[in-house]
Amino acid sequence: MANSNETDGMKVTVILCTYNRCQSLARALESIALSAVPDSIQWEVLVVDNNSTDRTRETVEDLAQRYPGRFRYLFEAKQGLSNARNAGIFGSRGDLIAFTDDDVIVQPTWLHNLIANLQRGDWAGAGGRVLLDNSFSCPKWLSLEEKHALAPLAIFDHQSNSCELTETPFGANMAFRREVFERFGGFRADLGRCGTGMLGNEDTEFGRRLFAAGERLRYEASAVIYHPVPENRLRKQYFLTWWFDKGRSDARELGAGNGHKWHVAGVPIYRLRRLAMSTLRWTISVHQPKRFSNKLMAYWNAGIVRECFKLAHGN
Repeated sequence: MANSNETDGMKVTVILCTYNRCQSLARALESIALSAVPDSIQWEVLVVDNNSTDRTRETVEDLAQRYPGRFRYLFEAKQGLSNARNAGIFGSRGDLIAFTDDDVIVQPTWLHNLIANLQRGDWAGAGGRVLLDNSFSCPKWLSLEEKHALAPLAIFDHQSNSCELTETPFGANMAFRREVFERFGGFRADLGRCGTGMLGNEDTEFGRRLFAAGERLRYEASAVIYHPVPENRLRKQYFLTWWFDKGRSDARELGAGNGHKWHVAGVPIYRLRRLAMSTLRWTISVHQPKRFSNKLMAYWNAGIVRECFKLAHGN
């Protein structure tokens, strides 16, 4: 962790976007309220309510009364996580802007450790560790050895030492200098969660945009949050839907049908070939976790194929 003097006098805004999760939101905000941040750093938490119909506003207002000057509430009517995050950036007051989710628990040192090196001009942003909480129990159909199969659990845990990032951080635990958004814009509104939909990639697309411009991002191993996994997410259907929509998001982000000569109904032939191969691996696998892992890849490829078709036909 950097010396605290490096961030003395800095203003920090933590943006937390939420949609109909007032109970988990309350736990997340309570944990953030206990953050151990030096008095020399001015920091706030801006909660962006993206059309919630539960007690989200009352939850934030209650915390704001209990912790004066710490929490602010902002309503964003345009549905979508990217829209909410972009509204939060516009409404923030910080020189540094951090992001986390409405269903996490942060360590008291999380925020200070995440931003500790960002006043230095050689880092555009930082990402911290996202770990599963102690209540997680791995089901038999899921293998901890299959890294891609675990992706819906949003684990981001590289190593115990801080270093330069070579892959993009996750939206649940990342921070950037304000000037980064002024230079490169905000999050793409055609990506990211929207209501109960499961499109994603808005955070990783932004990180890849920075890498493409030559910007550097730092991995802060000591900036730790814990991500609980509710029971409804430890079901096969959730993982299958997540990977299908991951494929759709990848195709939408990267324009998967562009630049390829041979297509069928707007879908590159090599994409159809990959879908066929992943489906074959799924059907012939015997070992249960490996079989399910291959099934996830088939769903991912199917999502890419579907989105390529939709993009090609203007849907």
